[in-house]
Amino acid sequence: MNFEALKERLFPMLVTGDRVGARAIVNEAVESGTSAEELTHECYWPMLDMINLMYREDKMASLAHHYATRLLRSLVDQAQANYEQKPTRERSIMMFCGATEVDDLAAQMVADLAEADGYSVSFGGGGVSWDEIMAEVHTRTPDVLLLFSSAASDAPHIRILIDSIRDIQACPNMQIAVGGGVFNRAEGLAAEIGADLWATTPRELVHSLNTQADRRATPDQRTVGRHRGDAMAA
Repeated sequence: MNFEALKERLFPMLVTGDRVGARAIVNEAVESGTSAEELTHECYWPMLDMINLMYREDKMASLAHHYATRLLRSLVDQAQANYEQKPTRERSIMMFCGATEVDDLAAQMVADLAEADGYSVSFGGGGVSWDEIMAEVHTRTPDVLLLFSSAASDAPHIRILIDSIRDIQACPNMQIAVGGGVFNRAEGLAAEIGADLWATTPRELVHSLNTQADRRATPDQRTVGRHRGDAMAA
């Protein structure tokens, strides 16, 4: 499958909200042997990244952005229903994200793929207070807390949450992972705010969860993270 050609055909359908046209293109890809996982990794994820970049750079109108993200969500939902479910890994992930539609959709892709890979995933989305997240972490003690965001303004708050969890030693064995555009754009930020694990794409993130389950941030990284977070919040 030529995914560049697929994205070129799909893009105008997304930004105009052509649901029938978009589904027809995707169905052609599926009939040619493209898997649901390949569609998400090689088409939907990079397209969401491109759409978000164009919107942030004022190269896309608000209405086109609304059309694209909502139609892309329906395609992502359709793909998720056809993922191959792997055996359970006996590990749980609790996920939250930034408040934007893009954050929610990007995090949903990761949640869907992690669940198909054998993780038990609870996805709370955006707009959840840090106090509620702290309480939920204490109650449910997940193996992984995964925080997803594209906005730089979320980074200081994520740092505060990580610091709070570490300071009170809530779930000392829990791994904290981060992802999303803000961490892709600011190299080293994930480590500096004290995250144990991070990646730039869903495929990389799931692979890291599988292969680096014991990875933890060092005390030095957490100290640097506090200083970076203070500077960003200033």
